[in-house]
Amino acid sequence: MSFPPLKIGDLTARVPIVQGGMGVGISLSGLASAVANEGGIGVIAGAMIGMNKSNICTDPVAADTEALREEIQTARAKTDGLLGVNIMVALSNFSHLVQTALEEQIDFIFSGAGLPMDLPKYWRDACEATQKELRTKLAPIVSSARAASLIGRKWMSRFGYVPDAFVLEGPKAGGHLGFKPEDLSDPGHDLEHVLPEVLDAVKPMEDAAGRAVPVIAAGGIFSGFDIRKFLDMGAAGVQLGTRFVATHECDADIRFKQAFVDATAEDVTIIKSPVGMPGRAINNAFLESVSEGLRKPFKCMFQCIKSCEVENSPYCIASALLNAKRGNLDKGFAFTGINAHLINSIESVKDVFASLQKEFDEAMATFSWSIPGFSGQKDEVEGK
Repeated sequence: MSFPPLKIGDLTARVPIVQGGMGVGISLSGLASAVANEGGIGVIAGAMIGMNKSNICTDPVAADTEALREEIQTARAKTDGLLGVNIMVALSNFSHLVQTALEEQIDFIFSGAGLPMDLPKYWRDACEATQKELRTKLAPIVSSARAASLIGRKWMSRFGYVPDAFVLEGPKAGGHLGFKPEDLSDPGHDLEHVLPEVLDAVKPMEDAAGRAVPVIAAGGIFSGFDIRKFLDMGAAGVQLGTRFVATHECDADIRFKQAFVDATAEDVTIIKSPVGMPGRAINNAFLESVSEGLRKPFKCMFQCIKSCEVENSPYCIASALLNAKRGNLDKGFAFTGINAHLINSIESVKDVFASLQKEFDEAMATFSWSIPGFSGQKDEVEGK
């Protein structure tokens, strides 16, 4: 059975899969365009995107905005599919990146790592500047129904704008996490528990807008079985990041990808990031030295994250992630979702989609999970 489409406003992805935006430089035009070509939504990560520009240290805003523009245009040249950008609220140059993405008329802006309360303002300003309504859809990334409701109320009251979609990211995701460390193991924060709450929270927004506000489930989703599970629970689509890292089209160095192939379940750990948030990463010698109290002296050249505690940080998060992206894992580390250990080879994006489809088809025939209010029987799914 074919995947159901993911409809967000007047844009439709043939496959209900959003590729998670992964910085620094892990998902750029290469990976994003490959995912879009398979019918999903490919996403370029905006964090430190200008890392290869000669002026990244002297004028990081100019470097990042120029690089984002180039990556969007390069991706557009490779695909007719749907493309998005992931722009973290915590970035110092958040507004410049958003404005650049809108100027390039990107299909989607996904925004988390903070509450993107002013995002519709930039959309409205861009519409006024071009004297037409842009097709760009705005999708906040949240971790709770409370955050979704707050954003919805603020956007409607201040801008008359209802979110086009939400990405609900659970505690099993990779990278920086929108939870307190003690909440990561609390079942009350699991995606399965929070998704129904968020679906209820968006209903008033749907009534106000007269249209659907799709919720995209994210965090720890790896297989076609997972996709079927969350679609059955009411999600309109899913977001996968880790599954796409060890692909030929991923924009990271081969040594970065190999770290995922080699990772065991025990290697996946929670760290305290210099930006003041917990994060999930693959443990290595670099992180072990940090946990032992060793500092990595640095000067803050990028000023990329507003909340970064530069004076107290044992290392530069931007430099560590950039080193890892380039394959220098002795000087950095890789963020990952909880299921990195399930990756056992480097393959193409096309092969990943084929595997997801096969797993999804198998999940249509047999169900082995338990969802509250759903017995998991095939006849029930088919409405018999």
